[in-house]
Amino acid sequence: MKNLVQDLKPVVLMVLVQIAYSSVNVLYKLAINDGMSIRIVTAYRLIFAVAFTFSLALIFERKNRPKLTWRVLFMSFFSGLFGASLLHNLFLEALDLVSATFATAIYNLVPAVTFILAISCRLEKLNMRSTAGKAKVVGTIIGIGGSMLLTFFKGQEIDVKSFHTALLHKNNHSLTLHNTDSSHRFLGALCGFGSCFSFALWLIIQSKINKEYPSHHSSTALMSLMAAIQATAFALYVEKDWNQWKLCSSIRILTVLYTGIVASGLVVIAIAWCVKMRGPMFVSVFNPLMLLLVAVADSLMLGENLYVGSVIGGVLIVCGLYMFLWGKSKEEKKGNKTVSSEITQKHEATEVVVMSTTTNNENSDCISSTKPNCKSNIVANVS
Repeated sequence: MKNLVQDLKPVVLMVLVQIAYSSVNVLYKLAINDGMSIRIVTAYRLIFAVAFTFSLALIFERKNRPKLTWRVLFMSFFSGLFGASLLHNLFLEALDLVSATFATAIYNLVPAVTFILAISCRLEKLNMRSTAGKAKVVGTIIGIGGSMLLTFFKGQEIDVKSFHTALLHKNNHSLTLHNTDSSHRFLGALCGFGSCFSFALWLIIQSKINKEYPSHHSSTALMSLMAAIQATAFALYVEKDWNQWKLCSSIRILTVLYTGIVASGLVVIAIAWCVKMRGPMFVSVFNPLMLLLVAVADSLMLGENLYVGSVIGGVLIVCGLYMFLWGKSKEEKKGNKTVSSEITQKHEATEVVVMSTTTNNENSDCISSTKPNCKSNIVANVS
């Protein structure tokens, strides 16, 4: 029972992570609808994340924090760049240049990109001869295919109007149209692919940081500090209107607090722990689940329509996720059996060496002795 709970911990945590990220998307829409700049949202998010994560680091890791080296600081800088400041700004810029559907579809390529990077960095093994290896590859493809189907295929509309809660009210800010110029669309696609590659690369970097600086609270605090400096500098350079920095409404305050404390604080700590326990590919494969949750939240809370394609795509996402987790668990069980057998063989070999050494010592003692029973023992041992 205890082993089952330990195995389910990373899975439950990653599902909660996707729920948290889905609620962030809803809050982003509400804050932007209120007229708040997306770059300033990102800056505030990371500033609040710094305050929260540094507090946790001081409480839980004050006495057992590893030594901070220049190499760790260097890696933290790139962790903050690819895992927060660049990631958020690129994705939100893609949302501004192209449709949200297109940008979200691109972002769901994260598992495929992470899988390729993890294999290249030898963090994952591609063994197509085994059933577990095939299940991981097929599960990843099915999950990505489900997210694409959910995004691009509509089908018949499902009537859920009786469950709608109208949180989004149209105003001048929500009526901004996307530029349909081909150059803007191409730039938006590049930003979307950039955010996808950025997140995948951050997962790889995080796996390296976990080995050199295995303190999740402190490493997350360092990452948040680097990202906050980067995002704030970028927002100050781009946004010239100082009134945008005023948190003059409750939805703006809720958005920056929630995204800073939960999404860039607790969630990043949870992801860092899951990367350490199961690897970067395990974390990335949950990413398409966010699209399913966002589709449901948009339909129930923001008045968006729900279609049959969304339901079918959601089922495929869950099936692909299950296949990957099954393959991953099979590989882990096989790895654990291999390690345990190697330990048993080493233990048996050690016992043989110890017994042989003890026998030789007894024989040498008996050779130097004049007792008749020692000589008979030597003869018995030789025979």
